[in-house]
Amino acid sequence: MAGKIRIKDIAEKSGVSVGTVDRILHNRPNVSKVAREKVDKVLKEINYQPNMYASALAYNKSYVFWLIIPKHESEAYWEEIEEGAAKACDARRDFNIEVKIKYYKRFHLDTFVKVTKECLEASPDGVIIVPSTLEVTRQFTDKLHERETPFVLLDSYMPDLKPLSFYGQDSFQSGYFAAKMLMLIANKEKEIMLMRQTNSGIVESKQQENREVGFRHYMHDHFPDIKIIDVDLPLEENKPKYDAILDSFFNQHPMVHHCITLSSKAHLVGEYLLRTNRRDTQIMGYDMVGKNAACLRQGSISFLIAQHAYMQGYSCMETLFEAIVLHKEVSPVNYMPIEILLKENVDFYRRTQL
Repeated sequence: MAGKIRIKDIAEKSGVSVGTVDRILHNRPNVSKVAREKVDKVLKEINYQPNMYASALAYNKSYVFWLIIPKHESEAYWEEIEEGAAKACDARRDFNIEVKIKYYKRFHLDTFVKVTKECLEASPDGVIIVPSTLEVTRQFTDKLHERETPFVLLDSYMPDLKPLSFYGQDSFQSGYFAAKMLMLIANKEKEIMLMRQTNSGIVESKQQENREVGFRHYMHDHFPDIKIIDVDLPLEENKPKYDAILDSFFNQHPMVHHCITLSSKAHLVGEYLLRTNRRDTQIMGYDMVGKNAACLRQGSISFLIAQHAYMQGYSCMETLFEAIVLHKEVSPVNYMPIEILLKENVDFYRRTQL
């Protein structure tokens, strides 16, 4: 059948009413088995492709998605996640989509449990989750599976949880890449500093932990003689405390000229280097956030690895939209590009580019 296929055309070929065809196309009840078989036969013959957008709009249903992320400071990586998710909602406003952003505190498992309990009580249509520990997150996702509530993992990939989809960098490859870039300028060094954001000696996230594995793997294979010295900067400390830790480190290791952190807080060292006028020392880090970019422009940060936080937030929402509203198949694993920023190109980086 050439041209645009109308419900009227399908009804005539099937020998049923227009109303019956409409109920079948929109999967509504009160249709006899015989009528359904007639219509299905015609649909196969004409290779009918439903207009999913029109069907979804016709239902005039509203959808609520929850975005569960760590509590964060202004200008941090997570803020861009929020902006991307909000933009995706705005782009799909005709479908009555709403996102509710809820926060938990890193290393405070009770706050994650509290927020996820609220989520289950609210029964949203879909959920985006930045995981806590595997076991605590599993307690939540098992219940989502029981309720057949789709969820997307963001930032940290935990395949055992069987998410609908995942968005984030390949953490191991990202850490491996970071080491490779650092060694372009630090290959003559005998020691380098690895700055870690920690809580009681535990790194801030599973993602950073995996990056460190990749980083050390590259160093072990290619630069085994370079000593990696860990410096832990505790979370939620103040600038004088950080300065004291860094003063002690550089007094003990005056020959260290290159540092790396696998978190978004390179500026903690970058700003220290600027305040103390250590122009012969640089740090490499992650994420295009304001304070990092300022240090990059002033020269205390040598490289930043960007991971399109805005794109991740947008894409997670879009994936839930496609799976839940349009009933489309979605890609289960979506790795973000690993991009490197220098002071020469940082001003051309567009976090809102999709």
